[in-house]
Amino acid sequence: IWTQKSSEWRSDVLNRLQSKYGSLYRRDNVILSGTHTHSGPAGYFQYTVFVIASEGFSNQTFQHMVTGILKSIDIAHTNMKPGKIFINKGNVDGVQINRSPYSYLQNPQSERARYSSNTDKEMIVLKMVDLNGDDLGLISWFAIHPVSMNNSNHLVNSDNVGYASYLLEQEKNKGYLPGQGPFVAAFASSNLGDVSPNILGPRCINTGESCDNANSTCPIGGPSMCIAKGPGQDMFDSTQIIGRAMYQRAKELYASASQEVTGPLASAHQWVDMTDVTVWLNSTHASKTCKPALGYSFAAGTIDGVGGLNFTQGKREGDPFWDTIRDQILGKPSEEIKECHKPKPILLHTGELSKPHPWHPDIVDVQIITLGSLAITAIPGEFTTMSGRRLREAVQAEFASHGMQNMTVVISGLCNVYTHYITTYEEYQAQRYEAASTIYGPHTLSAYIQLFRNLAKAIATDTVANLSRGPEPPFFKQLIVPLIPSIVDRAPKGRTFGDVLQPAKPEYRVGEVAEVIFVGANPKNSVQNQTHQTFLTVEKYEATSTSWQIVCNDASWETRFYWHKGLLGLSNATVEWHIPDTAQPGIYRIRYFGHNRKQDILKPAVVLSFEGTSPAFEVVTI
Repeated sequence: IWTQKSSEWRSDVLNRLQSKYGSLYRRDNVILSGTHTHSGPAGYFQYTVFVIASEGFSNQTFQHMVTGILKSIDIAHTNMKPGKIFINKGNVDGVQINRSPYSYLQNPQSERARYSSNTDKEMIVLKMVDLNGDDLGLISWFAIHPVSMNNSNHLVNSDNVGYASYLLEQEKNKGYLPGQGPFVAAFASSNLGDVSPNILGPRCINTGESCDNANSTCPIGGPSMCIAKGPGQDMFDSTQIIGRAMYQRAKELYASASQEVTGPLASAHQWVDMTDVTVWLNSTHASKTCKPALGYSFAAGTIDGVGGLNFTQGKREGDPFWDTIRDQILGKPSEEIKECHKPKPILLHTGELSKPHPWHPDIVDVQIITLGSLAITAIPGEFTTMSGRRLREAVQAEFASHGMQNMTVVISGLCNVYTHYITTYEEYQAQRYEAASTIYGPHTLSAYIQLFRNLAKAIATDTVANLSRGPEPPFFKQLIVPLIPSIVDRAPKGRTFGDVLQPAKPEYRVGEVAEVIFVGANPKNSVQNQTHQTFLTVEKYEATSTSWQIVCNDASWETRFYWHKGLLGLSNATVEWHIPDTAQPGIYRIRYFGHNRKQDILKPAVVLSFEGTSPAFEVVTI
């Protein structure tokens, strides 16, 4: 199942699956993996760091996500049929750069010499067809960060991997709107921790000079000026260019896939206390993982999205000013946690903060599913390029040592629970963003390699039944409520919700933007009352049937929906249609679907649906 970034909804999903399907879908054979976007709804993750970042826990969002995941499983279960799986692999060029090359260079030269690039360019595609050879779907794994849409963006979207999925599904599901139709194209995460799609590289936005240095900082303005740009005119264009390249390659690999995946299905899962793993560095020396903590460079952000306080990447010592503020508000980190994380200077000692709930997860999922000669490793975070290579190699060797030769090992990133980043021990020493965000300390990767080898051995020797379950993760009640209150919506005097405030022009050419402004209401209301499945439609009048046909919805790439909040519950909704070259000439209209919160005195609030329709306008091709 491919979501945004997975979280504690996993236990909720598994409980509901058990009540519906019994033991068919279990903790060991269900992976929740994030396709990953930085432009999605927030507030569904129970650990305090993430609750603070999303301005409170939103139970509405949480329940909506869980319900959506279950619905997708139900649809898949209902449509299940005998079929075949084929695998194919091929490189995707020109869409990635390593955003922490100075960290990568810390890895041994002998190791780096074995690879032609500081990113993994290989895409792995699984093609699924029924017994007649008819298309069912595709899963593709490729290492790229979905940050073509930068942090100035306020529109919910699925970024470059989502655009690739959108293009392939639109092609395979002819005549269907986005999100509908039988063919599913999942573009999944891999070892993308240090991989950026912003291929023009980091430049000082004030001077234009390169800032590809160890600290990603500019001579004038410091690190906040050092930003990487994508290949397009703007972030929308960059998203499309990178997404289209992935779509194109996946489509080619899908079409030419001929190697069938056959053999038994197996799965293994454990919960592990990642704060207390003994890591054997060799036969005589051991070390340990740490309680979670974030370093100073975490606050710096990356060249894909800088932090707001002018922190610098690559900081290996703290700052008395920020240390004092932290100590006053949160208390001092212990000597033990400071020593364990060295050379990371600790900014937030999250593993020692437990109010109102733990700030970071201690209990983490590790999981492998094998299908014949394919092993999918479910990674609970973001592995860097070299971290992924080391884990793949170690797991493959473990399988081979127990008689399962030539396994294809896939790194499936952002699975089951989110634990930030995982760098190599050597990259950790440089303490750039990814290392500062390696929350269980310098030996995190070695711990994961040890744990995943153990799972691989259990599968290869048929001893999965002997694996300990491990300590179950907690499930917290009474999480911090959203800091943004839900208020009653109001329409201007003499107006009602959905009224058109500014109509479209009477006529447009392809390539232009049709825009309509409506009297709006808070879009969050639509989570509570799902009368409509979209915030908007673009509809074309068909004279032959004298009816309006929907040509776009809010998932269509050419539409945009903006909500502009005013005072005292007043708001506007703007719908844009960026008319594509493929649009047929004719008569069109734009519709808006919303929900308003209403509360009468001494009565509970109710959420009511409404809709608005623009006057018709014409699209011409000349």
